[in-house]
Amino acid sequence: MARTRLYRQGTLAASDFPLDEVSKHLEDPDSVVWVDFRSPTEADLTTVAEELGLHALAVEDALTEHERPKFEQFDGNSFLKAKAVRFEGDRLVPSEVSAFITERALITVRDDFDFADVLERWDAPGGVESVGAGYLLHGLLDSIVDGHLAAAQALDDEVEALEDALFEERPDHKAVQGRALRLRKNLVVLRRVELPMADVVGGLLRADQPIVTDELRPYFQDVHDHVLRVTDWTESLREMTTTLRETQLTAQGNVMNMIMKKVTSWAAIIAVPTAITGFYGQNLPYPGFEKPSGFWVSTVAILALSGFLYLSFKKRDWL
Repeated sequence: MARTRLYRQGTLAASDFPLDEVSKHLEDPDSVVWVDFRSPTEADLTTVAEELGLHALAVEDALTEHERPKFEQFDGNSFLKAKAVRFEGDRLVPSEVSAFITERALITVRDDFDFADVLERWDAPGGVESVGAGYLLHGLLDSIVDGHLAAAQALDDEVEALEDALFEERPDHKAVQGRALRLRKNLVVLRRVELPMADVVGGLLRADQPIVTDELRPYFQDVHDHVLRVTDWTESLREMTTTLRETQLTAQGNVMNMIMKKVTSWAAIIAVPTAITGFYGQNLPYPGFEKPSGFWVSTVAILALSGFLYLSFKKRDWL
């Protein structure tokens, strides 16, 4: 079922009225109508599309999933597609929102996007008392972009947490690697969602665009600034994630080098008694053969040479 609302001078006047009353409300020049469809079929949009003269290509795009965010103008109306984001556990998930915009009507088509925050913005006292669908469109875009900002902040916090985990005394490199991979995937999702938004909001700010009135222009400019901020923030986080991965590989290489130095040092120390006992184990007469002095000479040689190697490696910080 479609959800409907009627605004007059920026104030909610009616809600949940039938779709066949939309035209009647639009006869009032002070009225602005919002119609919302959640996961509709083509038949669900046919009535409104014919009534408001929505372009067939725009209707097709609204019903098509995984479309790139965009803004298009048609004769008498415009079409906008944007993507919001939300976290499901530790995974960032996009949700699509399409909007048909006429002078005094906003028709939205969505899947899992939650309009609760948008309605609070529309109904908040002291808002922009502007007649036109641009008033409603600003609240929608502002909520979506603020969600992008919140996601960027959460990913920034995750980068800082990864830095702390990486430089622990005994870091769990497997866990850090898994978190870094999830972080990078989330940043890819956010980047794909955010990059086209600069063109979307920029298109709305064009001088020949009637949706954005002079009164609303500063508010849409603020949304555009937020979009650019998220874009730059996302790029910075991607670079930091790459640096973290390189740092992790370097740290693992350093640990491996330390292990190899220790193993090599102990192997050299163990080689001393092995060589001496191997020499004295020959079935040939040698100095001290079958005499106590031979045992003591070999023992002293083992202890002296092993101790010398141990101290030498310890001094070089190999042990």
